[in-house]
Amino acid sequence: MKTQLALGVDIGGTNTVFGLCDRDGNIKFETSISTNDYTNPADLISTVHSKIKETGLLETIAGIGIGAPNGNYYTGTIDFAPNLSWKGIIPLAGMFKAKFEKPTLLTNDANAAAIGEMIYGCATDLTHFVMITLGTGLGSGVVINKKLIYGDDGFAGEYGHIRVIPNGRECGCGRKGCLETYASSTGVVRSISELASENKFHSILKQDDATSARDVFVAAEQGDLFANEIVNYTANILGNALADFTCFSSPQSFVLFGGIAQNGDQFGEKVKAIMDTNMLKVYENKVDVRISSLHDKNAAILGASSLVWNDLV
Repeated sequence: MKTQLALGVDIGGTNTVFGLCDRDGNIKFETSISTNDYTNPADLISTVHSKIKETGLLETIAGIGIGAPNGNYYTGTIDFAPNLSWKGIIPLAGMFKAKFEKPTLLTNDANAAAIGEMIYGCATDLTHFVMITLGTGLGSGVVINKKLIYGDDGFAGEYGHIRVIPNGRECGCGRKGCLETYASSTGVVRSISELASENKFHSILKQDDATSARDVFVAAEQGDLFANEIVNYTANILGNALADFTCFSSPQSFVLFGGIAQNGDQFGEKVKAIMDTNMLKVYENKVDVRISSLHDKNAAILGASSLVWNDLV
């Protein structure tokens, strides 16, 4: 008898990553496809099904767990996700269930990453923490007493859409000044053209579509003054925001995951220093900033898969 596996699916604003893993978190198969290549979610699901079928492991699937932007655990739907081309309310869990004929659960992608970090990563020793995912946008998963907080309607913890700059940058959600328009991969790239600096005229950074957040961090490491301004600007906004967020749930730690966080401990150290400087006195020296230990193991897949083991099987 073959070992039962969970299918974990992470729907990202740029890519969709999915894989099969067992109860112990061993990933048996993993691949990715471009989310933007699929204007119809049904076509994306068909591609996932085909690739899983090719592995010969389709019948071993015990259930499906999905992490997605604006994913609602209660309804199994993606509701008005600003960083996806699919608009409105998408009944994604039901669509996966119909295609695979397997029980399916869906949650916010940052919630899925938080579960993965809590079970398999650097948050195994934490009771209260907040996962901050820094990708195309900024997501967050709030854990209190080792339980994810979903709130009344399933949308608790949308830190990326807390406004940090009055009348600031336009956000895909329709408002202005949201945190994710500054502290995210796309936010870092926007800073190249939007920050006023004498150093930008002497920078190696190019203001075109080919420049990535990674390019900014690499340039900063090479001593580019404008790139360093952008990194510090991003860390300053995120650090201040985390100092304010501490007042909400009093976490032991903020765990940073995703493209920006992968640029090493230096960015995390900058964020923590700014957070500490602006922290309410009662919280001083009580909150740390950690960098996810699951970048190379895909916390979102592990977290999404754990929905199967925790809630379905």
